[in-house]
Amino acid sequence: MVFSSHIFLFYFLPIFLTVYFALPFKWKNFYLKNMWITIMSYVFYGWLVPWFTLLLFITSYKDYLCAEIIVKPDATKQRRKTALVFAIVTDLLLLGFFKYYMFFMGGLNGLIHVCGGPTHLFHILKVLLPSGISFYTFVALSYVIDVYKGDAKQAPTFGAFSCFLGLYPHLIAGPIIRYQSVADQLMVRTHSWEKFASGTAIFMLGFAKKILLADPAAGIADAAFGADAPGMLNAWWGVIAYSFQIYFDFCGYSDMAVGLARMMGIEFPKNFNAPYLSKSISIFWKRWHMTLSSFIMDYLYIPLGGNRKGTARTYFNLGFAFFLCGLWHGASMTFVLWGIYQGAFLIYERVLNKKTAYSWAPGWTQVAFTFVIILFGWVQFRAPSFHQALLYWGAMTGVVSGAASAPLLSAEIFSTRHIFEMLICAALVWQPMQAYNWIAKGITPGKLIICMIIFLYAILGMFTQTYSPFLYFQF
Repeated sequence: MVFSSHIFLFYFLPIFLTVYFALPFKWKNFYLKNMWITIMSYVFYGWLVPWFTLLLFITSYKDYLCAEIIVKPDATKQRRKTALVFAIVTDLLLLGFFKYYMFFMGGLNGLIHVCGGPTHLFHILKVLLPSGISFYTFVALSYVIDVYKGDAKQAPTFGAFSCFLGLYPHLIAGPIIRYQSVADQLMVRTHSWEKFASGTAIFMLGFAKKILLADPAAGIADAAFGADAPGMLNAWWGVIAYSFQIYFDFCGYSDMAVGLARMMGIEFPKNFNAPYLSKSISIFWKRWHMTLSSFIMDYLYIPLGGNRKGTARTYFNLGFAFFLCGLWHGASMTFVLWGIYQGAFLIYERVLNKKTAYSWAPGWTQVAFTFVIILFGWVQFRAPSFHQALLYWGAMTGVVSGAASAPLLSAEIFSTRHIFEMLICAALVWQPMQAYNWIAKGITPGKLIICMIIFLYAILGMFTQTYSPFLYFQF
């Protein structure tokens, strides 16, 4: 089930909220509310593939038991460490099998073939990737690690932990929530009309970002990236459209997640902060998918040694962290190379003492240069293979000339409607006020009316346009 569907909007959400607020509000009865959240989260997650819920339950129960062993007063240091290692290894094995088995086995077969062996020595099973497994695996890992380090208390009950891990707003595509940030709210939280109204407004604006901005941009990007030789202008237009698509798609989902959680009285952290206004790649990663950046910093970069073990080790740690970041995004060489690409620029800026080669330029020029670097990176992220990424880069730089059909592509993607939609996207991307901040300044009747008008228009768009799944569901 997805947020931008009629099943969620007109059936799941009304039923969920009606029962949720009908349950008693006394603090002891938050167990009832949490139980209802857990049940409906499992319904949400298993709507299309019910057995996915079994995997989620196994992860929840296993990591809860490991944390319980870790906090036992009579547990030895060795036993605590064994429980931690068991949780980490089993979580990564589950993630590795479902997400990377086919990728690595295909690579192994290819390597054997290059070395003179048969083409398909190993038969590769077709493994279905469970939605959101990368996200809830990271959330579960952070819980066990934080309990081990003493940065988080153990969940008081398995019900509380399963509610936290399965909480449907962040279950499939984040944000990556840490247990200690919502632990108290799971047991005691406040509800108010103001909080519910602000959550509803954020949800509506996030929904509109997806339907009215991300999906139209997707049509342009798909046409440009689907062409064999789009030509220079079309290629640039297409990758800019993709940059808008992936931003409004994921930022919109994050806003909807924040809004849905706030309706229940739970606060989620902000996940985006005007990333395309960044003046360097280092700043970009402090503004884009901030909960992932924070996770990489705290659970990978710093444990590797961070910047505490010399210059060379710092560069290695940055490169390796973003190599894994790329691999986390998908089992494909394009994602791996995208991670290496991002890491290389971070290392380069570290060499320049957290500056860029264009730090001398005016602020808007720095933003433009950084955006161009990001665009070349998005080509790797969007292209189905590295070979096609090279062809697309060739089109952007004029090395690969446009095909005879390029004028027809131009007529399609430079229509008056597409130009208008792209201008709206650009205007919203390159101004600092974000929907999250706009709502945080306070809910007024005027703001609610604006949100409702935009939301109703987005609902009409949902029924009239072609269905487009959230991009980050594949991760």
